[in-house]
Amino acid sequence: MAQESIDKRLLQAFVPVNALSNDQLDWLLDQQEVCRYEPGDILFRQGDRDNVTIYLLSGDVELFNESGQRSVVRAGDATSWHPLGHFQPRRDDARALTEVSVVRFDSFRLDTILSWDQSAGYVILDINANAAYQHDRDWMIRLLKSNLFHRVPPANILEIFRRLHARRCKEGEVIIRQGEEADCCYIIKEGVCEVSIELGNPGVATPVAMLEEGQWFGEEALLSGTPRNATITMATDGVLMRLGRDDFDALLREPIIHTLPVDKAREKIAAGARWLDVRTGDEFDRHRLSGAANMSLNVLRLKSRLLDPKQAYVAYCDTGRRSATAAFLLKNAGLDVFVLEGGLNGNADPLHEYLE
Repeated sequence: MAQESIDKRLLQAFVPVNALSNDQLDWLLDQQEVCRYEPGDILFRQGDRDNVTIYLLSGDVELFNESGQRSVVRAGDATSWHPLGHFQPRRDDARALTEVSVVRFDSFRLDTILSWDQSAGYVILDINANAAYQHDRDWMIRLLKSNLFHRVPPANILEIFRRLHARRCKEGEVIIRQGEEADCCYIIKEGVCEVSIELGNPGVATPVAMLEEGQWFGEEALLSGTPRNATITMATDGVLMRLGRDDFDALLREPIIHTLPVDKAREKIAAGARWLDVRTGDEFDRHRLSGAANMSLNVLRLKSRLLDPKQAYVAYCDTGRRSATAAFLLKNAGLDVFVLEGGLNGNADPLHEYLE
């Protein structure tokens, strides 16, 4: 089995990757794993829990389910636009009939990017609509493209902006020093900063990079709990936005939502609640839970008024990430929403009677 990489244009037909914006697709492709198989090679077996989303790029793959039923997926067919044997644990054996290449993504990471990307539109609308941000919109929107935000629950993004404190700085001012303990991180609102590192000679710092408006620095030490690994100095006069450690730690945590294991979710449905599928329409059309309403995360705020405020809902997606974001948005809209823990991927077997 050989590994290689592919151009992102090859992914534009795949569901739900095709729902990603260009910037987020670039980031996802940095995480890609492309594998090639010879005829007869096994891609996965029934019962596997690998938490990987696999798309067929070329060749033919044979699938056998637990009943012995056989199907063939050929690259380029409509079936190949969807992940191979998508449920966890795997419900099929998959074998290469010809030379085969696939691209593999971590399922939770993919769902995290989808959740963040589909929520970013709401954040941008809020930024543009809020007069208090009229002088800050450019750097705020640029900041949203930072990879750090993939660690932040989408519901917390606007709260980050609310907790930032401005600090005016002069050219030559040292903001953080290599070796110091971290108590905050910064975002550059105006100006340019220089990054330098002491490589061997104490007191002798070597410049290694420049940071511009809309970029973070200092967050790595907060995430890792280790001392600062570089010195940051103002290369020009500027304005920095400071976020303290306590706020940083709090905003990386998920907001409180009601999550249900599959048995409790089934009880809710039996008691009159309704499934709410927050995946894309293409995903919903491929397979869904019986009786589910479909309201994709990216249109949720606009269409939430169509949901019955007297009705309880159990939201689901593939892993639980998108449905957690949806539940937070709907909770703020006054709706009673629970989240299926683990999503469809983690509950295919106990939910088999609901699957269509």
